[in-house]
Amino acid sequence: MKNYNDTPEEDTLSYNMADLEFLDLDQKEDGDTDPDREDAEGLDDHNNRKGFSSHTVLHILFFVVVIGGIIAIIFKFSNWGTYIDLKQLAQQEVEIQEDTLDEILPLLADPETMPPDDGIQTILAFGNAPLADDRNSEKGLANILASEPNTVFYNCSVSGSCLSSINNAFNADTQPIDAYSFYWLVTLAVTGANKDYYPNAVKSLGVKAPPEAQEVYDTLTTIDLNTVDTVLIMYDGTDYFMGRSMYNDDAPTDITCFTGNMEAGIEMLQHYYPHIRIIVMSPAYAYAVDLEGNYVSSDMYTYGQHVFSTYVIKQYTSASSRGVSFVDNLYGTITEDNAKEYLTDNIHLNQKGRELMAKRFLYALHYYDKTE
Repeated sequence: MKNYNDTPEEDTLSYNMADLEFLDLDQKEDGDTDPDREDAEGLDDHNNRKGFSSHTVLHILFFVVVIGGIIAIIFKFSNWGTYIDLKQLAQQEVEIQEDTLDEILPLLADPETMPPDDGIQTILAFGNAPLADDRNSEKGLANILASEPNTVFYNCSVSGSCLSSINNAFNADTQPIDAYSFYWLVTLAVTGANKDYYPNAVKSLGVKAPPEAQEVYDTLTTIDLNTVDTVLIMYDGTDYFMGRSMYNDDAPTDITCFTGNMEAGIEMLQHYYPHIRIIVMSPAYAYAVDLEGNYVSSDMYTYGQHVFSTYVIKQYTSASSRGVSFVDNLYGTITEDNAKEYLTDNIHLNQKGRELMAKRFLYALHYYDKTE
């Protein structure tokens, strides 16, 4: 309670604490004291110990969290995915598949109709410059393939020829060059010497006839197609440069079209010789040539129906529809990005280009070979 000091010499108020009576809360109603009650000093010690314990627990929890975080980080970096040793990967010779239009298919003919395997891979090839250039040199693409063990290679490519024909009906007087298109060469192989259109074309062309014209005629009129295991079709971008029609959706076997001529020839081979496996090698990349003679992208320049890449894409579609293998050289072998390394000009293969194309064909040829 307040006490006022009446001493006149002092004007200040003083507050004196009244004597307070502390109640013993642990005291029972009957006045007895709880025997388990701690005295004041013991209670203070207990409170001090309790405060110390809580503080210590917080530090311990913080320490545990920090250590746990460090362990988690170490675990993450030591176990995140699978570590790849690039040197080991290279030594394993793992083949990296490119994003191409490759479609390597097995022969689906009835095994009972297949001729006995003689252990020799007999290949009949149709095409133009890639196979026709340096045909008598061991460095030529055809002879690179012919040098494979246990291989017989018949090279019926014709330099300067197109895959497609100009006319639907052959006319030796107006378009004798049609005799060297794929469809008419296949017709010659199937019918033998029973047709005279090929000799008439050679006669009509005279000195302008391809230098290998007689060799091709002799081969196709004497070969026994029952002994042939594989037919190779490999034409470059000549049809594109000549502005030849590419396809006819209303007539898939229109021989005046790049894809139609190929389908017509394949249809004939599959009908008469179903045991023959057919592999189509697409053209490699070729530069277009503008009016000033400059090399330009063939995806930006047209000579006729479409840009160059569309020829390859449509050829892939045709090969797929006929159930034959297709090797995409435009996107998987000699592309716009590396063409300068493999071409002598805008279209012809150099030696490195030939070797690379040979490797790609052999990849398709032996794709389904049984290995130990």
